[in-house]
Amino acid sequence: MCGDISGMSKNKTIQVYDRPAGGWGALKSVAQQIFEQGIPKKGALTLLSANQPDGFDCPGCAWPDADHTSTFEFCENGAKAVAAESTARRATPEVISSLTVSELSEKSDYWLESLGRLTHPMLYDRASDRYQVINWDQAFDTIARHLNALPKPDDAIFYTSGRTSNEAAFLYQLFVREFGTNNFPDCSNMCHEPSGFAMREAIGIGKGTVLLSDFQQADAILIFGQNPGTNHPRMLGELRAASKRGAAIVSFNPLRERGLEKFQNPQNALDMLTDQASTISSDYFQLKIGGDLATVKGMIKCVLEADQLAQAEGRHRIIDVEFIAEHTANFEQFAAEALAEPWDVIVRESGLDRAQIQRAADTYMGAGKVIACWGMGITQHKHSVATIQMIVNLLLLRGNIGRPGAGPCPVRGHSNVQGDRTMGIIEKPKPAFLERLGQVFDFQPPQKHGYDTVGAIEAMLNEGGKVFFGMGGNFATATPDTEVTHKALKNCALTVHVTTKLNRSHLICGENAIILPCLGRTEIDIQETGPQTVTVEDSMSMVHLSSGINPPASADLLSEVAVVARLAQATLKGRSKTQWAWLQADYSRIRDKIAAVFDDFANFNERVKVPGGFHLRNTASERVWMTATGKANFNTHAVPVDLPIHQARRKRQSPVFNLATMRSHDQFNTTIYGMNDRYRGVFGERRVLFINKDDIKALNMQAGDWIDMESLCDDGVKRQAKRFMLVEYNIPQGCLAAYFPETNGLVPLSSFADHARTPTSKSIPVIIHTHHAQV
Repeated sequence: MCGDISGMSKNKTIQVYDRPAGGWGALKSVAQQIFEQGIPKKGALTLLSANQPDGFDCPGCAWPDADHTSTFEFCENGAKAVAAESTARRATPEVISSLTVSELSEKSDYWLESLGRLTHPMLYDRASDRYQVINWDQAFDTIARHLNALPKPDDAIFYTSGRTSNEAAFLYQLFVREFGTNNFPDCSNMCHEPSGFAMREAIGIGKGTVLLSDFQQADAILIFGQNPGTNHPRMLGELRAASKRGAAIVSFNPLRERGLEKFQNPQNALDMLTDQASTISSDYFQLKIGGDLATVKGMIKCVLEADQLAQAEGRHRIIDVEFIAEHTANFEQFAAEALAEPWDVIVRESGLDRAQIQRAADTYMGAGKVIACWGMGITQHKHSVATIQMIVNLLLLRGNIGRPGAGPCPVRGHSNVQGDRTMGIIEKPKPAFLERLGQVFDFQPPQKHGYDTVGAIEAMLNEGGKVFFGMGGNFATATPDTEVTHKALKNCALTVHVTTKLNRSHLICGENAIILPCLGRTEIDIQETGPQTVTVEDSMSMVHLSSGINPPASADLLSEVAVVARLAQATLKGRSKTQWAWLQADYSRIRDKIAAVFDDFANFNERVKVPGGFHLRNTASERVWMTATGKANFNTHAVPVDLPIHQARRKRQSPVFNLATMRSHDQFNTTIYGMNDRYRGVFGERRVLFINKDDIKALNMQAGDWIDMESLCDDGVKRQAKRFMLVEYNIPQGCLAAYFPETNGLVPLSSFADHARTPTSKSIPVIIHTHHAQV
């Protein structure tokens, strides 16, 4: 794992972590977070309501709930999210205005997070460089005035975070479209956009086809580019159960991640008392960063070669001939191209040898039912769409879509990122959706496609005076090319952020800036008709209720639904037929309108009352293929040999590395809960660079040395990330890993996935220089 480094300060250490994921370390971390937030009793009671039928949906990841009769239905990182939201700390106007925005900008993201919950709306005063308190009416009037003064509606940009509920997201997209634009950049643009694009072309729907119950039936589970131990810890419970019953779990990841190796379930008394851990991965293949497409194509070639041999020898076919004939298109062309791919190219570009690829293929061929999971280690590459379609191709070969225990499973991040898309948060809406929306609400929705995240940054950068409105999230920190993004936001006439806490985005101000503090997922939402519930959709298309249990952090907070409704009233005064106040008063009325627009939500209010909610129809799981061919499509892709990393290496004789950005264990998305990364053995430091020991030696450096990184791009811009400490780690040669957002500035805005335009944050060509401290 990590090499020990001496000579560091007392609170900064790098050490080998050889314990399993979970276990007592997870319980200790949960307890520590609760006490640090000053809520020992409240925090413990709040956690007992997380992911329960009469409680709230965890504001962390989108992994589905396994057992609604379980008292404990939360994980370590979910507990951190709940504790952080339920904190006793308050970022009052006095606290915020005690420092200038320039002074606040010098603070770390961790420091900003630790201030606690915001309590009042605030307006940026440029003369004093401070935020000052305003009331809600003033805030809405100011925003409405700026929006209505724009030359055209498309000069407004409306960002959405994946934590926004279905009800808030639906009203939000309705308001924005009544205002007159489809400018909806959202967090999907930066994470699983390639998953949706790739699967819609291949199987007719942009969502995974599996349910949680399928994990209990799978014979093999393939995990690509994902670290569930940190990003989706509850997934480890399903993997542990699958492993214990004998299912093969095959992990493909450049880094050795502890959660994919060993797991000790903190909610299992026997595991904890006996200090026993379960092996998760039966095979762990450390491919090169970006080598997944070559690896999967190699597996496919093995399957096709085995099938040819079986045919020649008169044995049972390896591929599912009947399924392919009845349900797929383009197989012959695809098979011929896959068989023609040279093995030397596959081996070189995957980073695995042929025997390893054969072993992975043998596991696949020996399993009757196979699930393939993937995360952002797959989606944030230039060739991400092609890689995902290659994974789908692998599943199609043996009919592993549309039957129990099998299928594709993109594991999404934030708790309702999938639901927001379902509700219409998309910059390229389908005409049928716009037509139905217009019929239900009696207006003409705009037809012109809007900006995605990259497009929004480019527009703000090149055209001054726009209005940026962020419904949650941390846009300035989550996006690529940090310096460029900050310049774009500062170029706006107004920036507005709906949020629970202060973050970096609120300090990157336009000419005018407003912060609107909102209720958190854990808090009681009382409207005119009484306490309200909201709904969310998890990674597996289950829609369920969420009800807050804690009093609001401040009497001056509004719900996200109330923010949207009141802003719509102020902005669309006299030109909207929608009864915004009536909808705000009772969220069941919003759900009735959702049902009127989306057929899959028929009888929404009744169906969602069932504990655990209901499952949205997935046509591909029924083997109904909503594609141009009417079938599931095999897609042909050559192993890429001219990616940015190839181009950069051809131009230089000195070493060029491929850098992947990632989260630490004390982090969720851009929120920093602490300075440790326990499973990787890093404590008290975030500016670290994980690197192979042989690469350190080749650079004539040592673990513990401080270096600067420079990314390589043909646009003539010099992008650097300075003062990172080298940490020896089990990662392939030529590959590096470091935390975001510290390294986001190395990702060029112009470098994004083909077709899906997701920033290539997992494959950044970089060179390394010795860091020289400035005197």
